[in-house]
Amino acid sequence: MASLSFTQIKGRNSVAEFATFSTQKLRKRSGVLKVVANAEAKGEPDLSVTVNGLTLPNPFVIGSGPPGTNYTVMKRAFDEGWGAVIAKTVSLEADKVVNVTPRYARLRAGGVNGSAKGQIIGWENIELISDRPLETMLKEFKQLKEEYPERILIASIMEEYNKAAWEELIERVEETGIDAIEVNFSCPHGMPERKMGAAVGQDCLLLEEVCGWVNAKATVPVWAKMTPNITDITEPARVALRSGCEGIAAINTIMSVMGINLKTLRPEPCVEGYSTPGGYSSKAVHPIALGKVMNIAKMMKSEFNGDAYSLSGIGGVETGSDAAEFILLGANTVQVCTGVMMHGYGLVKKLNDELKDFMKMHNFSSIEDFRGASLDYFTTHMDLVRRQREAIEQRKAIKKGLQSDKDWTGDGFVKESESMVSN
Repeated sequence: MASLSFTQIKGRNSVAEFATFSTQKLRKRSGVLKVVANAEAKGEPDLSVTVNGLTLPNPFVIGSGPPGTNYTVMKRAFDEGWGAVIAKTVSLEADKVVNVTPRYARLRAGGVNGSAKGQIIGWENIELISDRPLETMLKEFKQLKEEYPERILIASIMEEYNKAAWEELIERVEETGIDAIEVNFSCPHGMPERKMGAAVGQDCLLLEEVCGWVNAKATVPVWAKMTPNITDITEPARVALRSGCEGIAAINTIMSVMGINLKTLRPEPCVEGYSTPGGYSSKAVHPIALGKVMNIAKMMKSEFNGDAYSLSGIGGVETGSDAAEFILLGANTVQVCTGVMMHGYGLVKKLNDELKDFMKMHNFSSIEDFRGASLDYFTTHMDLVRRQREAIEQRKAIKKGLQSDKDWTGDGFVKESESMVSN
C-alpha cells in the first residue's frame, strides 16, 4: 500500500476495490499476524473475536487514554486479561503537550454539582494526548510486544496537518511491532489550532486527505476514531473507510461543560479559578454512543463489505450488558476507558462473566451469533406509522369471522369456515 498515492486512493470507486486495497495492506506486514489461541472452557460461550486479521481473546479493549499511558499500566491490562490495549495517543513533539491538574470533573446522579454523594454517571476531562517523549513510548511499545507477542497492542496517533509528519510517525510506531493503528480524528479539546483531533474529524475534505496520507504509508490495519461532535457521524466514517481505513471506532468524548460550582461561581474542572470545555464520558453518554454506533453500523452494512471492515463501540461501558448492546448493533469490539479509571483493570473479569451470562441466556455460542442482531429493528418514523397501521388492520382482520356458535348460517357455511382459517 505504501506505493499507492493519495490520488490513486481517491480514485477508487467500488467497495470491492477498497476491500482489496485494505487486504493488500494486511499482507504487507512482515511476519505472521499475531493470534491468541481460543482458551474457552468446554460448553462455555466463546468470547474471542477476529477483526482485520487480528484475533483477541475477548472483545474488551482498553480505550486510548490514561489506562494506556505507560508500560506499567498497559502490562497490567494484559495481565488482567483485556482483549487488546490501545495506548494513549502519541505525536512527534511531546514537548508541545502540557497538561494541567486537576483535569477531571464528575457528575453524580441525584446530587448538586460537585456533590460527593450519588452514583457517578458523568465524567469530564480536559486531558491532552501523551506528554511523554515519543522515544519513551516507542521503547515501551517494543518491550510490550516482546513480552506479550500474542497480545494485541494498538498505537493511537495524532499529528498536525503535515504529510511528512504523519508518515514519520506511522513509520516509527510500526517499527515497534504494534498490531494496528487507531487514528485520533476526534479529541474534542486541545490544540485545534494545529489542525489536530476533532478539527480533522469534523472536516470531511481534510479528513479524506489525511486518511489518504495515513493509509498510503501504513502497513497494519488502521481504525479511524470518530467524533460525536458533528451533525451526521456517518459522513466522516464513510470518508475514512473509502480512504482505506479498515475500521471505525466511535465515539470519542462529547464536548461539554460539566457544571458551575454554586458556592464559588467557578466552572469545573477548576484550574486556578478557570476552566475550558472538555470531553464528556461515562454512563450518561452511553445512549448517545449507541445511537451514533447504530447509524455507522447501518451505513457500513448498506455500503461496505461487512467482513472487510470493523467497528469498535465506545461510550459508558461498565457492564457486560452495556457491551452486549454495542455488539447487538454491529460492533466487533468494545472499548473501555473511563470505566477502568473508575473501577480498575480487574473490571474485565466482570465484563467477561456478564457477557457470557447474556450469551448463555440466549444460547449464543460466539460473538458472531448475535453481532448486529438488533440492527434491522431500526427504521424511520414514517415506517413505524405504516407498520402500526398495518398491525391494527391485521388485528381487525383477525377478528373477522364468526365470534360465536350462534352466528353460523346454513347458506354461507363454507365461507364462514374459511373466514376463520389462519393459513
